[in-house]
Amino acid sequence: MPIQKLPWSIDKTPLMLAPMQGLTNRALRALFAEQYAPDTLFTEFIRVGPTERKQIKKGDLNAICAQENGIPLVVQLIGHGRETLVSAAQAAQQAGAVHLNLNLGCPYGRMTSGLTGGKMLQRPELLNEILPALRAVIAGTFSVKVRAGYDRPEQIFDLLPLFERSALDFLVLHPRTVVQQYSGAADHRLTAEVVRRTSIPVIANGDIRTAASGRRILAESGATGLMLGRGAIADPWLFARLRRETAEIASTQERADQLRGYLRQLFERYQQLYCGEKQVLDRIKNVFLCLDDGEFVEDFKRLKRCRTSSEFLHQVDALRR
Repeated sequence: MPIQKLPWSIDKTPLMLAPMQGLTNRALRALFAEQYAPDTLFTEFIRVGPTERKQIKKGDLNAICAQENGIPLVVQLIGHGRETLVSAAQAAQQAGAVHLNLNLGCPYGRMTSGLTGGKMLQRPELLNEILPALRAVIAGTFSVKVRAGYDRPEQIFDLLPLFERSALDFLVLHPRTVVQQYSGAADHRLTAEVVRRTSIPVIANGDIRTAASGRRILAESGATGLMLGRGAIADPWLFARLRRETAEIASTQERADQLRGYLRQLFERYQQLYCGEKQVLDRIKNVFLCLDDGEFVEDFKRLKRCRTSSEFLHQVDALRR
């Protein structure tokens, strides 16, 4: 199989925007692509239905493409069953996908039948059928986003030989177990050991909230790059901070100015994507699940209580004024 072009420039340390259900929708990805420049974007996961007729929703297929605003887009699938996943991968490629990823990390059940996401790690023998079959039909890059294990972190080392046999182009590792969900701390000592034991490029993911922590993880683990989730939603300038293109730590006034622009632009894009004032407000309030600036706690509480667009925008403009 010919070597495929990775979804990032090989002369860079890739900084990726994580797939986050309910957050990294088309509107948010477009804003990040235009304003904050991650090297790689991921879709929210594309649910693969249990039958061919219902495999991928029409709306999801219509949103699939190779890149957004010039930035490579990785299409993430979540589902179960070799045949359905293979068929879904083929359909995604026909719709324009070049980079495909299989979710083996989501700790929450999203379907009524079958093991999906991180729960697939409960039956690793099924992955022996699924991963090689997907590799055989994926013409572009193929990767997985994976937890360290279902209930024991050492499981990742059992999986590495399968990942190598399946010729994964890269893997994204979140070094918690599925049963941990988001409790405790991501153990990037485990990331370092995975990097040591495999030749597959490893992208480190989990608890990267500052430029300092990101650089430390890169240096100590030897990871190829970073995937930023909640840290980037809270502070989209984290990509620039990691690249030393802007101040590593913003002053309170700078942070307030940045937040006002970010939230207003995102709100305007959500108005174009979603229908109705309530849906727009409900969706944008998901962003506040990631915002934890201690100095803005009261501001965020007021924003979350808003019931109208005008009230929300008024509170955005009033941030720390």
